[in-house]
Amino acid sequence: MGATELEADTGLTNGDLKPTRRDQRTLTGWEMASLWVGMVIGVPNYYLAGSLVELGMSWWEGVLTVILGSLIILFPLLSTGHAGAEYGISYPVFVRASFGVRGAHIATVIRGFVACGWFGIETWIGGQAIFLLVPDSLKPASLSRTIPWLDTSLLQLAFFFFFWILQVVIIWKGMDGVRRLQKYSAPILIVLALLLLVWAYVRAGGFGSMLSTESTLTPSEFWRLFFPCLTACVGTGSTMALSIPDFTRFARSQGDQALGQAIAMPLSTATFAFIGLAVTSSTQVIFGEKISNPILLLPRISTSVPIILVSIVGITLAVLTTNVAANVVAPANAIVNLNPARFGFRGGALVTSVIGILFQPWRLYGSSETYVASWLVGCSALLGPVAGIVVVDYWVLRRGVLDVGALYSVSPVSPYWYCRGFNLSAIAALVVPVLVVIPGFLYQVGILNSVPAVLVGIYDVAWFITFFSAGALYWILSSLWGRTKMAEVHDPPLLNPSP
Repeated sequence: MGATELEADTGLTNGDLKPTRRDQRTLTGWEMASLWVGMVIGVPNYYLAGSLVELGMSWWEGVLTVILGSLIILFPLLSTGHAGAEYGISYPVFVRASFGVRGAHIATVIRGFVACGWFGIETWIGGQAIFLLVPDSLKPASLSRTIPWLDTSLLQLAFFFFFWILQVVIIWKGMDGVRRLQKYSAPILIVLALLLLVWAYVRAGGFGSMLSTESTLTPSEFWRLFFPCLTACVGTGSTMALSIPDFTRFARSQGDQALGQAIAMPLSTATFAFIGLAVTSSTQVIFGEKISNPILLLPRISTSVPIILVSIVGITLAVLTTNVAANVVAPANAIVNLNPARFGFRGGALVTSVIGILFQPWRLYGSSETYVASWLVGCSALLGPVAGIVVVDYWVLRRGVLDVGALYSVSPVSPYWYCRGFNLSAIAALVVPVLVVIPGFLYQVGILNSVPAVLVGIYDVAWFITFFSAGALYWILSSLWGRTKMAEVHDPPLLNPSP
């Protein structure tokens, strides 16, 4: 069939939002796999895995929890990644199909807001790691004292801003810089992660001693901990489950994006989770206490200058590969989508990095319980309903068929115009599940002193509740208010290479 003849609106497109041309689609399956290796091998994922042991799980219970979480999130990853590879569109453009060409701003801002917080946290982790690894003799005492009202020291802030500037330099090179960073960092990160495992193996006296830490939980305590921890594991991938089209739009084929993700994501997640859990368990044997945070562990491994330098390089690469790919591209594209005439990718990325500072991440990055139950589960509650809506819209209602030309049009005859550019069914399906989990979140962070136990239980599995309920509600509302208009085209002119 012929493409819908709709004029593209200048407020909905620019060079960064247009569909990728055929000659731009060069991302191989190996590069997609490298992307995931770089994002998985990072301090937050290690800290999450180690936290499961610190909270009372045995190493094998923790590994199985992480693996199950990665397999669950793989479903929406492949579902949304398909649209990027099929039509060459980014996440902000993709969600116009379900939320409307104007309502898409809601979905992109939610994803961007979470990513900005993550960007700040990762940047703080990178700066803090270097601060802790630098010998105390090189740190001026006057600059190392914590300032009470700031809750950190000037020297720690200096390392934080150093790391911030380093990332901005990479970001300024655009997507090509991000891809090169991922491609060449992945093998190095794999080697460094294995070296850490070897160190723990030698110091603890073998895997028998390393993995001797048993669960401290009763069966009922385990199940009370398991579900929020599983939700947290899903939550770590819920950000990319939405914005993966930002990368798959550059894939050579569906096979490259699907195999690269399906193999590398769960495999690297399982492997790195085992390393994090095994090393955390070994610290009980080596130091007499469980140390789940790797930036606190590395200074205790050795004071040797070469090892310190290698540790700094490892932490830097781990943070950069995760942060730039997972936490810059999505909010940058969201900002571009808000005002394509004013912002390009570089401008959007710079705004993202500034907002990351405003989050004051040194206040967000707390204990294992706070990190898992408040930040990770809380983020999943916001992102779950968006994922549920876009998956149902793309696969159940549209059968994977989009009119790409109409995604850039404000014409009232566009299938994505809905009610003045807003799909009220999607907005309602987003708001209702989030309202249900808010009481549990407020209780978790200490704002409410008590809530009904059922609401606490709902919050513990927030991503599952919001993902499935939002998807089901969206399907019902779309059926009641009129079936979503189906696109009649599959390969519109905007997809073809420019002359």
